[in-house]
Order: sequence, then C-alpha cells, then structure tokens
Amino acid sequence: MQARLAICIAIGTLLLPSSALAQKKKKPKKEPPEITQVLELPKDPPLTVVADTERLGFHISPLSSKGLLSQQIKDAIKALWTNARGAQIVKIRGFVAGSGDMRRVPAIVSEMFTDKHQPIPAVSVVQVGSLPLDGAQVVLEAMSVNRKPVNPNGLAFISGQAATVADPLTPLQAAMTGVEPKAITCFMNMLDKVNDVRAKIASAYPAAAMNFVQLRRDTLGDFVECEAVGAVQQPIGKPVEYRGIKENRYADAVLLGPGKIVISGMQMAFGSGEQDIRLAYGRLEKAIAPASAKLADIVVARLYPLSTAAAEAVGKVRFEFSNGKQPPSTTMLVFEGLPSLDAAFAMEMIALPR
Repeated sequence: MQARLAICIAIGTLLLPSSALAQKKKKPKKEPPEITQVLELPKDPPLTVVADTERLGFHISPLSSKGLLSQQIKDAIKALWTNARGAQIVKIRGFVAGSGDMRRVPAIVSEMFTDKHQPIPAVSVVQVGSLPLDGAQVVLEAMSVNRKPVNPNGLAFISGQAATVADPLTPLQAAMTGVEPKAITCFMNMLDKVNDVRAKIASAYPAAAMNFVQLRRDTLGDFVECEAVGAVQQPIGKPVEYRGIKENRYADAVLLGPGKIVISGMQMAFGSGEQDIRLAYGRLEKAIAPASAKLADIVVARLYPLSTAAAEAVGKVRFEFSNGKQPPSTTMLVFEGLPSLDAAFAMEMIALPR
C-alpha cells in the first residue's frame, strides 16, 4: 500500500505542468532599492546685471492682501511679468511689511524665473513699517529690458527729495526738469494721508508708476521723501550729467546718456561701525568688478541703514570710495529691517562700466 502511494505521488509530480515546476523552483525576486531623487536647488540671484539705459522699463506690482507672504510674492511676480509684456526683468527691489521672512523674496524669485527658463534678476529686499493696504505684506519694483529703445536720450535718476504731505511735489518737480518720470517711490512717516499724496503726484505725473511705503512702524509726522527715475527728454551730449550737486552728499539728479550701466543687487554690512561699512563697500567692489566697473564709477546709490548710528557711519566713509565733487544720486533713510538679523546697513548701486 505504501509502495503504491509513493508511485502515485511520483507520477503526479511528473504530470505537473512545467510552469508549475518552474514556479516551485523560482525564488522570489528582490525589489530593487529605491532611488532617492535629489532636487536641484535654485541658483542665487546674480550680484550684478548689465543693461542699456535706452531700453530699460520700470514696473511696480499692485498691492494684494490675498494669502500669506509667499503667495503675495508669487502674485506680485506674475503681475510684473504681465506688465513687462515679454521684456526681460533684470532687477527687482522688494519692500516687505510685517514679520514675514524677507529671504522668501529672492528664493521665490529664483524658483519662479528658473521654472520659466528665464534669467534670474538681481534682487534687493528691505523691511518697511507698512504698506497702504490692510493685509498687504509685499510690493515689488522691477526694471526690464525692452527689445527696442524706449528712452532714446537715456535715463535720469532722481535722489529722494524731502517734502511734506501738504506739498510733496515742489522739490520733486524742481529736480525733474526735462525728465518724463517712469516710476516714483515715496517713503512716508505715516500712511494716514497717503491718498492725498498719491492724488497730488498723480495729477502732475499721471503716466508714472507709483509706490508708497511707510519707513518704519515707529515714525510719526508728515514727512515724505520721493525718489524717481525717468526718461531724459533732450540729448545731454555726454555720458553723465550731475544736477543740483550737494558736495560730499548727493546730486539731486544724475542723467545718464544712452549706453550700458551696471546694476547691483544688495550688499549688507554686519555692524554699524565705520570699518563694517568699509567692508561692505569692499564686497560691492568685488561684485561689480567682473562687469568692468569700480566704486569710483557709481552714479546712483540707494542706502538702507537701520539706525542713525549706521547712517552717520555711512556718511563719514562713503566718499572714500567715490567722488564727493560729483556725488551720485542718493536716497538714504532709516528703514525697519534687512534680510539678515545681523545686518545694520545695506546698499545697492548703479555704476558706469569702463
């Protein structure tokens, strides 16, 4: 009986399909190890860009209260793209209000321009007290390069002109003789009368893009200081012309004829002492050197100290690096904050390449 059973089992095994035998012999395959995908980090914005004055356009994003800071930055960039109408954006300056992380501005700019396969613009960002819309946390200003000349005679950069809410226009108009303004930015102590200031400036310059920010949350009074950039109406016949020179301080306006300019991103000083400021100027010099520019070639300066002490230190040392008899167009006011908690001062410049 046992012999018959053994024979039957043997015969049954022989009659099994070959595929069944193969399945019995096959060992389970090992799953291949998962490949970890490493995403490439977006590049940092460039330290400098080069553009032609006759082809530069200027844009200001509309204010929005929708979403948190990151969403507002994205919406502002999309609005700038729409406004630029295909022109390449080469520089962005951001003003952030509130406690949001200002470092999100250059990070998101880099991400979005990279995703669009567009060159990343140079970026500067400063914290201000507030913006003239409840819930608005950011406003972006941009320079773009048009395919065709839009400023055939070149550009004029107007220094911040101190004024009052009652009369924000008179100093600005005096500095802007022979210039068609393209963009105007006004820094105010308080925004309670911003609509009055806006109406007065818009009545004089209806075609200009306008931006209004509060300098710091602790400022009071009717102080207003407006800076501007615009198209020169008549040829100046030379590369650069200085108007309203205040020796070792600033020029009310610097007019640049057609040609290339070097536009910097932001350089910060980590301390408010004179040596800290000198180190920042040294880093700026290295940044603009590859574009064949030197500190002595600076024609426009935008300076962002966070304290009176830092502003005084800047005032003492900045003409060690530039010509006090032909000072750049300059705006220097005390602001709320900078992207680094350790920073006490920042600057951005425009220079003429050699």
